Amino acid sequence: MTQLLCIGKSGQVARALQERCAARAIAFKSIGRPEADLCEPIALKAKIEAATPQIVINAAAYTQVDQAESDQDAAYAVNAEGPKQLAEICAALDLPLIHISTDYVFDGSGTAPFQETDTPAPLNAYGASKLAGEEHVRNTLPEHVILRTSWVYSPFGANFVKTMLRLAKARGEVSVVDDQMGCPTSALDIADAIIEVSNFLLMRTDGRELGTFHFTARGEASWADVAAEIFDVYEARTGCKIVLNRIPSSDYPTPAARPLNSRLDTRKITDTLGIVPRPWRESVRETVNRLMDEGS
Repeated sequence: MTQLLCIGKSGQVARALQERCAARAIAFKSIGRPEADLCEPIALKAKIEAATPQIVINAAAYTQVDQAESDQDAAYAVNAEGPKQLAEICAALDLPLIHISTDYVFDGSGTAPFQETDTPAPLNAYGASKLAGEEHVRNTLPEHVILRTSWVYSPFGANFVKTMLRLAKARGEVSVVDDQMGCPTSALDIADAIIEVSNFLLMRTDGRELGTFHFTARGEASWADVAAEIFDVYEARTGCKIVLNRIPSSDYPTPAARPLNSRLDTRKITDTLGIVPRPWRESVRETVNRLMDEGS
């Protein structure tokens, strides 16, 4: 029996789950396009039934934030209608669902970390599509956990850490936005949290562990702060100093507006499930060292 079944195969969280489950000898399978598609529910249901999982994890998403502004139909198909159909399948098969969401469901106002009970108000089409997906899951499937996270990076795929290392090698001087605050979160740490949530779901005797939770690394930073940490490790290992220019968001316009405050309050997941996030600097440095060891 497949204990954990992940919808999505090539994304950062899916690949992190594959690695973490293998290390812990946890039965795990991931399925993604073209083998399985959130937008094709009949075929997807057949794949899920064949896998006989105990828990389904939805790590599939349309994540091209800027492109979503001009391609909203595609974003909503994957991020809103897809989770709705997946929740309906899980309800029919009596399976709990862990659904991954984002800090972009909030408008970024203020400076306090957003709590799970705060009212969402997304600034862009990507955030709106993810919020619609959350609402579909809540309204369709009682047996669910929605896990909101932010600023995801990993040794896999394309992400901010990899981009900064590439620019460090190519330029020696980099400009990075310094007025957007949040917390960079390793996909490997997210995978660990998902495994812990799964354990609670499998062992629970009531509905205490269901609902919406925030999970990010501990602490806060601007994108420029994260870049500074990356460049510090890079300089220590190569002897090459990278000049970092801290710039406002207005100097780096994008089609989609970004929230200035992406802080998420993680006290609920710690108080309820005992999951304690690691400090963001620790996870960032671990990833940078791994990427440099691997020659990425």
